[in-house]
Amino acid sequence: MRVVLVSGGVISGIGKGIIASSAGLLLKTAGLKVTAIKIDPYLNVDAGTLGPLEHGECFVLADGGESDLDLGNYERYLGITLTRESNITTGKIYQSVIERERRGDYLGRTVQVVPHITDAVQEWITRVAKIPVDDSGEAPDVCIIELGGTIGDLESGPFVEALVQLRHRLAREPDSSFFNIHVSFVPLIHGEEKTKPTQHAIKQMRSAGMIPDLIACRCDSTLDDSTIRKIASSCQVDYEQVIGVHDMETIYQVPLLLHEQGLLQLLRRGLELDKLTLASENITKGKSLWELWKKTVIIPTDYAPVEIALVGKYTQLMDSYLSVVKALEHAAMRCNRKLNLIVVDSDHLDEATQREDPAKYEQAWSSVKKSQGIIIPGGFGTRGTEGMIACARWARENKRNYLGICLGMQIATIEISRSLCGRPKATSEEFDNASSMDPHNWAVVFMPESSKEQLGGTMRLGTRATYFQPGSEWSKLRALYGGVSVVEERHRHRYEVNPDHIEELEKAGFCFVGKDETGRRMEAFELKDHPYYVGLQAHPEYTSKVTQCSPPFLGLVAASAGMLDAITKEVQQQKGPARGPSDHAQF
Repeated sequence: MRVVLVSGGVISGIGKGIIASSAGLLLKTAGLKVTAIKIDPYLNVDAGTLGPLEHGECFVLADGGESDLDLGNYERYLGITLTRESNITTGKIYQSVIERERRGDYLGRTVQVVPHITDAVQEWITRVAKIPVDDSGEAPDVCIIELGGTIGDLESGPFVEALVQLRHRLAREPDSSFFNIHVSFVPLIHGEEKTKPTQHAIKQMRSAGMIPDLIACRCDSTLDDSTIRKIASSCQVDYEQVIGVHDMETIYQVPLLLHEQGLLQLLRRGLELDKLTLASENITKGKSLWELWKKTVIIPTDYAPVEIALVGKYTQLMDSYLSVVKALEHAAMRCNRKLNLIVVDSDHLDEATQREDPAKYEQAWSSVKKSQGIIIPGGFGTRGTEGMIACARWARENKRNYLGICLGMQIATIEISRSLCGRPKATSEEFDNASSMDPHNWAVVFMPESSKEQLGGTMRLGTRATYFQPGSEWSKLRALYGGVSVVEERHRHRYEVNPDHIEELEKAGFCFVGKDETGRRMEAFELKDHPYYVGLQAHPEYTSKVTQCSPPFLGLVAASAGMLDAITKEVQQQKGPARGPSDHAQF
């Protein structure tokens, strides 16, 4: 068992997830099979009930697990498919230990943090680290573990102790190793790079029993050599064990920066990778992956921009839409365009804002109207939905490229019901005003198999199939998926298009090109006489990769860049779904 632990100090949110993902990518380019685990010390069992404005998006895994957004980074960078067990929380660990105690598994012993909680953490890691996560079906060679928060946080104490014990255990086992990358922050104050925060962070780290094998210093620009030497001297590590990770043009270039600074060589020595026998086929694939990655992420300065308006209700924290933004970036790279993302608070498009703050209303609509494409992503609750409905109508009537994801599809359904189906009061059963309205006006209804009482883990979650309907051969969306009849995407929703309204919606021109296996649940719609007006109940952003972008997002960006026909033709020639600039080195 080989483990790379990425921990953090000084402050949270400085890029541990990107550094962990980049380290994993470099190991993959060397021909190794890599998996990843994220440890979140909060008490929630999973991220399903966490608010996006506090914690960022909830990333949905193929098995329906609702997890921390960093698992999305791992899947995007490493091209792997993780499970709900790849996200460890305090809630999960304590829940499992308490269940054992209730069964009597501890035989009357007093259950304590040490050894029972710490042992449970180690057992979980050891088990999950062996689960195959790629098409090889083989156990991974290396497990990347990211410890959320910062060393010294009260709630992370049991995890730190468990990881210290794991390191000591692996040091005694043959063909096992442990490598700790500690991410710290070097602020620039009055023109001087300050090392004291890092020095104190490493001191606290060592006092907890953890040993840094590499100190990754997050900074705005390239670190001075004298700063690196000072940190190495003060933190009792060699000069080569300190690297600077400064801001890059895109986060996809961080692996290139780490490669330049010799991270892969450090990992080779620290993990004793020379003792591993790697298949020549895997080594070749790794080299091809690295060449493809470099080719994809280096964006020439002369690339033309493509302007996409993201109209959402959680725009105060853009991590709420992290996977959506990344999927748009992947699609823009595929189209050889620079993404110019225009963020619009949907509240500001509402007529209520026009009365209260006309300037804000005009600015929001000006942003929408100057964009080449519009996306309305997922969300919950009533707030901001009237502005979204107005935006969907404007895009439909003005032939502006539109992509609706989950709530965005439901918003378009409500708009069509109001504008073209003679239901001016059409709404969703989810919205606050629905309870006082005639249920016949519910264009979107609650799914009967979901629960209104227990919110955690009760939505329609995980990978589900969408069946393209007979007669949908004209569909731009279907063409972008390679003309196949069935596709699988991840879902996260409690509400669906009202099955009783389907006939009248289709008569109004709303073409439901994709349905579930029963034919009653609407999965995808498209307007036939529109350049690109598409909605999906699924969340295709969750499966978008740097070198294999999501087809619906590719359609939006390509249509907005005036190249949808050319891109669709390329996809058809590949005889498969939209891919990166080269099809020879898939993950």
